[in-house]
Amino acid sequence: MTRILRRRFVPAILSDRERAVAERFAAGLTYRQIGEALCIAPSTVRSHLATIYGKLGVRNKIALASEIAGPRELTTAAPAEQGPPVLALFPIESLNEEQRWRRFADGLSSDICVDLARYADLPVVAFHTMKLLGNRADSYDDHVQAIGATYAVTGQVRADDRQVRLTIQLSETRSGMTLWSERYDRPIGDILALQDDLTESVVNALAGCFGKLAALRRNASRKKAPSNLHSYDYYLLGVEELNRFSAEGNAAAIHLLTRSLELDPARVRAWTELAYAYSVQACNGYGIDFDTTIGNWRSAIEEALRLDPANPFAHTCLGDLKACLGDLKGAADAQAHAFEHGKHNADTLALLAGSKALVAGNPAEAMPLIEKALSLNPLAPPWYYGMLGRVLFVIGRHAESLSALGRSSQESPNTLMFQAMGHARIGETEEAASAASRLRTEFPDFSVERFIAGYPVTNPPALKAVQEGARLAMLD
Repeated sequence: MTRILRRRFVPAILSDRERAVAERFAAGLTYRQIGEALCIAPSTVRSHLATIYGKLGVRNKIALASEIAGPRELTTAAPAEQGPPVLALFPIESLNEEQRWRRFADGLSSDICVDLARYADLPVVAFHTMKLLGNRADSYDDHVQAIGATYAVTGQVRADDRQVRLTIQLSETRSGMTLWSERYDRPIGDILALQDDLTESVVNALAGCFGKLAALRRNASRKKAPSNLHSYDYYLLGVEELNRFSAEGNAAAIHLLTRSLELDPARVRAWTELAYAYSVQACNGYGIDFDTTIGNWRSAIEEALRLDPANPFAHTCLGDLKACLGDLKGAADAQAHAFEHGKHNADTLALLAGSKALVAGNPAEAMPLIEKALSLNPLAPPWYYGMLGRVLFVIGRHAESLSALGRSSQESPNTLMFQAMGHARIGETEEAASAASRLRTEFPDFSVERFIAGYPVTNPPALKAVQEGARLAMLD
């Protein structure tokens, strides 16, 4: 932590609020602590810091502390903990001269920036800051360095009488290397619907749980020595372990996510993923004490929603917990909040599909949700197909369910359970017996009753389908 010996010098180009944020951040306070002191959200603190970095021309905490301290007032400082990478979206350039397409490009840029800030699990430079820098300024390299961006997103829009083409790319600012690029062609129709469609496509490709940004950072985290891992690294590695859905992966996820939160208690998605880890523990029988697991699940999700009341992932997880506790109306209300805040996010839609099918709601409504999630996320992780498989099972499309489950995690006991039940439903008794045998041998603590209680399976059509399927597969 940087140590300031004398009266702080605050550059005059900063506003009063920016000065207050800069002083506290340079002194070592976290986003959460600054937010509590100034009565603002951690995300607002992050936006202020992006503007401060841009105004002062600095890119890290030590350089900021030097500016705040003024000449010769800063003693030697210990290296600050490196935070998560920073993403900057430069305003998308319109290659058409007409004002309507320039307005469209600005609106698209703003929407992508806002949604990335909500879903990418890393700081995103405020769009008004990027707007000041322009589309591709002559001093582009200087700009991305000044704002401290690790990654930059740039794009161009071109339109003719029939269609709009968006080309977009993600690059690493230090090396200038292009890490990802894509081209989207869409027919011209309702402009707002077109803007929403393109925003969804870009955000989900970049910011999904297995999107390009998360994959890049996971690879970087794996190369670090354990002593160099930070909160964001632990978070990413924890999500990776959680998505194995195995007993070992679940235990590792809880350990890694807990470590992430010890280093940064304000990391909302780490709280949400930790809650999901406890929910997986509850329904799969990984935890010995069911009530303790439910209590841990509840504590984690309540903390996530305290930090971010509009987080769609947290509301989906809360809905499942509410049903576990017997509050089906509360479960339905939480699902509605999740859809309201996350209807453009593929991960949220996939989670909601599973909840609609098994927990509360009309199972038929789950299919459009999972289908949209799969269309939005071309890099869908295996758990999407686990959700698809259980939705298809509940609505009676058992052969298709088995096909989807074949692409899901094969380390998960509930995958084996649904496979056994699906084979039994279509008369494939040998295959059903084989899956049931594996389930008993590899997961002796798993039971259908525990899955029903812990998922929970409270939707009457789903409960009937699972109970009858378990009987046919001789799992009860």
